[in-house]
Amino acid sequence: MSTVMSILILFILSSLPYFQVAAVVAQTLSSSPFGYQGEWNLLQTSIGISAMHMQLLHNDKIVMFDRTDFGPSKLPLSNGRCRMDPQDTALKIDCTAHSLLYDIHTNTFRPLMVQTDTWCSSGSVLPNGTLVQTGGYNDGDHRIRMFTPCFDQNCDWVEFPSYLSQRRWYATNQLLPDGRIIIVGGRRQFSYEFYPRSPNKNNPPSPIHLSFLQETTDRYENNLYPFVHLLPDGNLFIFANTRSVLFDYKQNRVVKEFPPIPGGDPRNYPSSGSSVLLPLDENKGSNIEAEIMVCGGAPRGSFAGTLKGNFMQTLNNCGRLKVTDANPNWVMEKMPLPRAMGDMLILPNGEVIIINGVGLGTAGWERGRQPVLTPVIFRPSEMDSRLRFRVMLPASRPRLYHSSAVLLRDGRVLVGGSNPHIYYNFTGVLYATDLSLEAFSPPYLSSLLDPVRPTIRYITSYVFEYRVFYYVTFTVTKYASASEVSVRLVSPSFTTHSLGMNQRMVVLKLTAVTHVTGETYYATVVGPSTPEIAPPGYYMLFVVHAGIPSSGSWVQVL
Repeated sequence: MSTVMSILILFILSSLPYFQVAAVVAQTLSSSPFGYQGEWNLLQTSIGISAMHMQLLHNDKIVMFDRTDFGPSKLPLSNGRCRMDPQDTALKIDCTAHSLLYDIHTNTFRPLMVQTDTWCSSGSVLPNGTLVQTGGYNDGDHRIRMFTPCFDQNCDWVEFPSYLSQRRWYATNQLLPDGRIIIVGGRRQFSYEFYPRSPNKNNPPSPIHLSFLQETTDRYENNLYPFVHLLPDGNLFIFANTRSVLFDYKQNRVVKEFPPIPGGDPRNYPSSGSSVLLPLDENKGSNIEAEIMVCGGAPRGSFAGTLKGNFMQTLNNCGRLKVTDANPNWVMEKMPLPRAMGDMLILPNGEVIIINGVGLGTAGWERGRQPVLTPVIFRPSEMDSRLRFRVMLPASRPRLYHSSAVLLRDGRVLVGGSNPHIYYNFTGVLYATDLSLEAFSPPYLSSLLDPVRPTIRYITSYVFEYRVFYYVTFTVTKYASASEVSVRLVSPSFTTHSLGMNQRMVVLKLTAVTHVTGETYYATVVGPSTPEIAPPGYYMLFVVHAGIPSSGSWVQVL
């Protein structure tokens, strides 16, 4: 179980007055085009597969995979291995890989053996760090697959056939406070189930019906990959099509239905907007606010329009819903660029990046046009609505259908994938299959901000009266003030189809910043307070000073 943590942070700072530090940050962000707009770096021209799904693991390696049933990839399996699958619709014997393990530190990768089709599947990481990947297509739709991180070259996928009670294709996963995973929905599946199965239930277990999913389907469904977020009260926020509910999964009942998002346009696949739970701040006391943000998507009728060659403009707005309010209502924000199939990731400083996607059309084979190359960053704390979005440096490579992105521990955003074709197709098409990997460095990684950037040196911890105490030593050259220091936990997301499953940030409660000697200070931080705030598992811990984050360090909440 997750327990209350108290974190003691030791760091080295100078006594530069706050206004001077603030001036350094403001000047850098406004006067330096490089610092203001970020930077793109090509890491690999080809990894051999198109990264449809990504999950960062606590050993700084990333599992990536696409699907097995569209023929050979460009990455051979190692040691003469071949996949034998009589159910595969493309190749019964396939000696190429459709999954790999990417090493961030060395910028290298090795093939992994996935046996059955993982197309449009879902995933979560267990508290012990094992990735549980659920469902897919064809012979993979009832399977789970597990990948446990290792520090040698031997770990690989382990598969468990017929584990799931229903076909889970386009389902969504969420890690729960007790360490279980709830698996919600899927194509024409109006139910949910859990991993692991309860030992007291039938074997195989019966799925649990959820009428809300049936109510929100339509001709083109528009409720696949539902947006699911665990809230501080232990209930789930579930968004499908245009509607959303507060759902008590323990009692299998809808506690509350929220107002529909304004405009009447769907946001889930194939409209393919995206969603995040904005940072949970433990400094606000026992009544922590929870706010959902849903951005982009395609207007109703877009999917049908593409069948006739009509590619409608995608949606240019975001909706924010503070679900902990007594009578919550959506507050709409206008994005600088319309976008569908954009990936939303919470950055270490609490801002939200929206990256990848298209400006016309919708998700699906050949149904997107006008790639949106320009990321934008949303700043939730900015009071002036005109300044909440910042436009970043455009990418050079389009990332359309079946692209993905994850936050790295060093603060970069790793981007890969894009394959809007049924098979790999590199010539004679508008948007060729992309096998490359890139990294986007947000503005806070500008070298001009290094004087105010904290650096974590080491972390120690011990348990006392059910509280976990962390001692985090870090250094920074120029110090602002105690009010400019915060410590944040970020859970890495399982990203696919514009949805970062299990993604969340917790701002830990800061109780004191104390001067030790010279440039050395320590801060005492308490939290997270409950497993509903931070389910058990591995998190990246960041120290943020004057809005500039350190590189993260891995911690495990138990």
